[in-house]
Amino acid sequence: MKVLVLGASGATGFNVVTQLLKQGIDVKALIRNEEKFESIKNSKNIEIIKASILEIDNHILNQYLDDVDAVISCLGHNITLKGIYGKPYTLVVDTLKKIVSIINSNNKNKTIKIVLMNTTACINKLQNEKFKINENIIMKIVRLLLPPQRDNELALKYLIDIVGINNKLIEWVAVRPDTLINELEVSEYTVYPSSIRSPIFDAGKTSRINVADFMVSLLKDEKLWEKWKYKTPVIYNKE
Repeated sequence: MKVLVLGASGATGFNVVTQLLKQGIDVKALIRNEEKFESIKNSKNIEIIKASILEIDNHILNQYLDDVDAVISCLGHNITLKGIYGKPYTLVVDTLKKIVSIINSNNKNKTIKIVLMNTTACINKLQNEKFKINENIIMKIVRLLLPPQRDNELALKYLIDIVGINNKLIEWVAVRPDTLINELEVSEYTVYPSSIRSPIFDAGKTSRINVADFMVSLLKDEKLWEKWKYKTPVIYNKE
C-alpha cells in the first residue's frame, strides 16, 4: 500500500506520516516545511515532496497520484492572522476538488480511498444532524468571521453531495475530531457516527495522534473501512 499525505508537515499530518511508517506503509508526504522530517527523511518507505498543493501542475500531481492507493488530507489553516484571514481562503475544498478531478480523469480501473480530516463543527445533514438554536446563532457568526470554518463545511459538502457514494473510482471517509490536543502516545478513544456533545458549549478532546491512529486503521483494516465508508465518524479521547 502507498499513501499520499497532504498537509504532512502539520501537527496532525506529521503524526499520520509516522503512524503509516510504523505500519510499514509507503508514504508520499507533501510538505511545505522540511524541518520536522529530519528524523524520518531517510526512511526507505518515504518520498518527500516539497510543494504547495494548489500550485502543483495537474500533470505533475497526476504522477504523484498514479501509484497510490489512498490519499489522507490533513490540510488546514494555520492559527495565525495570515493563516485564518489570508489566501487561500478555500484551501481544503479546492485541494479536494483538484484531487478528485484528477482521479476521475485518469479513469483507471482502480479505486482510491480518500480520508479527509474535518471537524465536529461541521454537520452531516444526511444523518439528520443539526445545530440547536443557540449553537446555530454562534455558527452563523463563526462562518462570517472565520473563513476556515466555511472551508471545512464546503469540503464536507463536496464529498457528500458531489463525490457521493456512486463514484466507482473513489471511496471516502471524513473523520471529525473535536478539540485537538497534543499527546505523545496513542490512547483509548471512541468513535461515533455523530457528535454526542455540543462542539460549541461542551466540546470534547481528541489527540492528534489518536486521529492519526484511526485514519491509518481505516486503511489497514478493511472491515473498519467498510463500517465507516461514505460516513463522517466523530472521534473523542476516552475520558
